Amino acid sequence: MAPTEAAKRVVVLVSGSGTNLQALLDAIAARGPEEYGARIVAVGADRHSATGLDRARAAGLPTFVCRVNDYGSRAEWDAALTGATAAHRPDLVVSAGFMKIVGREFLARFGGRIVNTHPALLPSFPGAHGVRDALAYGAKITGCTVHFVDDGVDTGPIIAQSAVEVVEEDTEEGEAALHERIKDVERRLLVDVVGRLARHGYRIEGRKVMLPDEQ
Repeated sequence: MAPTEAAKRVVVLVSGSGTNLQALLDAIAARGPEEYGARIVAVGADRHSATGLDRARAAGLPTFVCRVNDYGSRAEWDAALTGATAAHRPDLVVSAGFMKIVGREFLARFGGRIVNTHPALLPSFPGAHGVRDALAYGAKITGCTVHFVDDGVDTGPIIAQSAVEVVEEDTEEGEAALHERIKDVERRLLVDVVGRLARHGYRIEGRKVMLPDEQ
């Protein structure tokens, strides 16, 4: 993906509250799309109840919803999600708390352009319970990862990571406090990464993501 002066087109996918989406919206509003390097052109969700859709509408953005239960098979859902996303011609797709695993057609269309976040330092503790699993394992350091999506579960090439210390007060029963600290770091990291990818371009070589200052 070569660098360019034009702001990149970004579609954001959400399932819940959309705090990562809001962080991106705030960063773009503060700096302007051209300086930040990207603008959000649409927000999609897998459920009508995702409050991230409200954030998108408040920002005047088009939205779409593709519910798995509305289709006869997971492949049909994936094809519908692919079509709805492609209609907005994104340069990047950001999975911002999107709690569905995309399928073969979506990856064929957008592979190497789908950015995801995970609340652990991959490859440790992949899957839906990264915070809980890190606590159960007794990890002293955890954090968050921004990575590209591939056909595995949290196995795509890592773009950036930030560490978060696990303190004595963090327990499996009270994992929410640790998760909130991770989310705070995650939002900042995602904003930084999306802007850098959009402004400067990148190269994926095997498992390595090469950013301009590393090329």
